[in-house]
Amino acid sequence: MKVILLQDVKGTGKKGDLCEVSDGYARNYLLPRKLASQADAAAMNAYQQKESAKVFHKQRELEEAQALASRLQGITVRLSAKGGSAGRLFGAVTTKDIAEAVSRQLAVEVDRRKLVAEDIKSFGTFEVEAKLHAGVTALFYVLVTAEE
Repeated sequence: MKVILLQDVKGTGKKGDLCEVSDGYARNYLLPRKLASQADAAAMNAYQQKESAKVFHKQRELEEAQALASRLQGITVRLSAKGGSAGRLFGAVTTKDIAEAVSRQLAVEVDRRKLVAEDIKSFGTFEVEAKLHAGVTALFYVLVTAEE
């Protein structure tokens, strides 16, 4: 019997999966506990619509990530920070500071967790990688100058 799982079932599948199970398992365990619904024509239609919507949203996320990557690629973001005369900063420039600077200067929101950079502790230009989506990355630069 074909069923669509409504919850994760250990040994059978994850929520939303279409599974082929024995009739007794479906009738005596899955259906009475509301862990699955029978895959009739209406349920199959709804399942296919959900799957196509999921594919559409994933494709759209990928396209948005690629557009953002092309916009970020190779740019230089300027930051100013307080520091000493030896070229060392008082504190550090973190990915949070970089994400805020990108949103201020480019009017683009970038999640700080998607930025790959060590904490910057001196003045100069540093390379930052933004992992925007699976397989979509952008390299840009951060120029840290002395605050006036």
